[in-house]
Amino acid sequence: MEENTQSTVQIPSIEQVENELKSIKYRKIFKKTLVSTIAILTVVAAVAVLISTIFFPVIQVSGSSMEPSLNDGDIIVLMKSEKCKYGELCCISWQNKLLLKRIIGMPGDSISIDESGNVFVNDKLLDEPYVKEKSLGICEIEFPYKVPENKVFILGDYRDISVDSRSEAIGCIGTDQIIGHVMFRVWPFEQIESTAKG
Repeated sequence: MEENTQSTVQIPSIEQVENELKSIKYRKIFKKTLVSTIAILTVVAAVAVLISTIFFPVIQVSGSSMEPSLNDGDIIVLMKSEKCKYGELCCISWQNKLLLKRIIGMPGDSISIDESGNVFVNDKLLDEPYVKEKSLGICEIEFPYKVPENKVFILGDYRDISVDSRSEAIGCIGTDQIIGHVMFRVWPFEQIESTAKG
């Protein structure tokens, strides 16, 4: 004896159909929005990296020759430019290394440093509030020293230990070796500030 099995088919209500259509439409919109958001964020990140590399490099300070203006481990942002002003903190390329020093003398300037560490540029005493302790430091050049053409005279703020234009190993730096000047410090956060003039 055969049994007739009947399966009942439930027809969804109009409200259920509308809700399902809305859900499908929402999923499509969400997926489209997610894809476009990821694409936009990727482009923005790529542009930010490009701008950072070309115009505003970020570097980490290594060493203590610029204390107290900059400390070991600080992270700073540079403005790329071969032109720097008196007293500015600059990043300089020297023998495949990056040096952070302060511009003291421009081409043609006469530089003198006395035994107490006072710096004179063209016979005028330099006001250096960024230097904690003045010192002649390690000095291998004779004063008065005339800065050659297309060169700049650089000093570290921590004069006792800084190796800079006073050393024959480094001497004056070519203006073409200047990568840029320091705009501001971004790390540590509590010390975020402009450091261009110390």
